[in-house]
Amino acid sequence: MAKRFQPGLLCALVFAASACAQGDVDTTDKDAIEQIVHDYIIENPEVIEEALIKLSQQADERDAATKREAIRSNMDAIYNSEFDYGIGPEDAPVTVVEFFDYRCSYCKRSMDWALALPEAHDGKVRVVFKELPILSPESEKAALAALAAGQQGKYAEMHRELMSMDNATGFDPEDIDAAAERAGVDVAQMREAMDSVQLKKVVADNKSLARKLGVDGTPAFFIGESMVPGANQEMVSRLIEDELSKES
Repeated sequence: MAKRFQPGLLCALVFAASACAQGDVDTTDKDAIEQIVHDYIIENPEVIEEALIKLSQQADERDAATKREAIRSNMDAIYNSEFDYGIGPEDAPVTVVEFFDYRCSYCKRSMDWALALPEAHDGKVRVVFKELPILSPESEKAALAALAAGQQGKYAEMHRELMSMDNATGFDPEDIDAAAERAGVDVAQMREAMDSVQLKKVVADNKSLARKLGVDGTPAFFIGESMVPGANQEMVSRLIEDELSKES
């Protein structure tokens, strides 16, 4: 039966082995210490796995701390951009921000759920949408079209139409124009706005913010100081409830 892992002993052995490597002990002691370390690891191989798990946990904790700090440093850009569009009461106690791409399959599957969040939580949740077109040039055109539709007060309608489009056959200019017509958008006005420096800057700023926050895929959700990568609806819902509980 293997001996119980003894962190103190292992640390002492590792320290001694390090001293040997640096030439701080004589040859006789060096050989003896290296043999002790070798025998201990052979007899207790589980310590290697435990050490690797511990290192991985520490790396995850450092990564989480780095991301929390990035969120704290960019709270205003995440939650209060004047160029974002959303649904739900503006004074809702909880805001959920979604970074998405109109050609992202997981974003499409999350659309109905995300749009229903305000009503599902009795108007205590607001959902803000941030275009992050990273999958294709067509994604960027769709993002600009949605922002342009937003200037006409038709963002939610255009958002739904674009999310409902087929990734394989849709998203050419004619498809986007047709989606705009279904959403009640003035297409000529939309096209003019899509070429504006302002809207292109909004998209560029979203991409820059995503990089700062460590967002490398869509969807990505933000609630408070937490980020949820992927379409993890259960985690998002749990964080919403946690935030709501703070308000009560």
